[in-house]
Amino acid sequence: MAVPGEKIALFIDGANLYATAKTLGFDIDYKKLLREFQSRGYLLRAFYYTAIIEDQEYSSIRPLIDWLDYNGYTVVTKATKEFVDQSGRRKVKGNMDIELAVNAMEIAPSVDHIVLFSGDGDFRSLVEAIQRKGVRVTVVSTISTQPPMVADELRRQADVFLDIVELQPKIGRDPAERPSRFLGENGERLERSRFQPPGGLERRYGIRQGPADEGVVET
Repeated sequence: MAVPGEKIALFIDGANLYATAKTLGFDIDYKKLLREFQSRGYLLRAFYYTAIIEDQEYSSIRPLIDWLDYNGYTVVTKATKEFVDQSGRRKVKGNMDIELAVNAMEIAPSVDHIVLFSGDGDFRSLVEAIQRKGVRVTVVSTISTQPPMVADELRRQADVFLDIVELQPKIGRDPAERPSRFLGENGERLERSRFQPPGGLERRYGIRQGPADEGVVET
């Protein structure tokens, strides 16, 4: 569905994409994902959105955020908020919908095509607003699960719906490259990348580490 020479922007709902890929049983190779859409037109920007828990001694998402930041993605983060619900249970909230929507509306006049990696039905109105500006919108999620990971209203609103299963051969990581896990000193599960010298991350994420990236680790 690509148009030669069109300007493209990617908007990745990190938590939603992770949940979708995990449900389908594969891992995303973010280097391949970037390359795939660079081949479809002029990739102006690739945004990745995720909430983070700031008071953790070791955050499993932090190394991924660092690697994306160094390798062609614009990473947008927000600290989670902790609250207690009516039943007295501790809850953690980290919604990035507003940040994604604002950035999408800002960049819409500069692109021809926006690709949204999310199945969240809350984005239907955003997609409609972007389309009114003359921008095509592709939604990437899946209907291959039960229930589907994409909201029906979002799928209907999109100009194109792309099931991520179709992209899996192009953006999925080889299962043989999945990292080994270790137990930390307190029994927590840690990624091998926490202990590896620079270079191991390329095998895990498909992202090449340059001289300026030494010391950056990934999750």
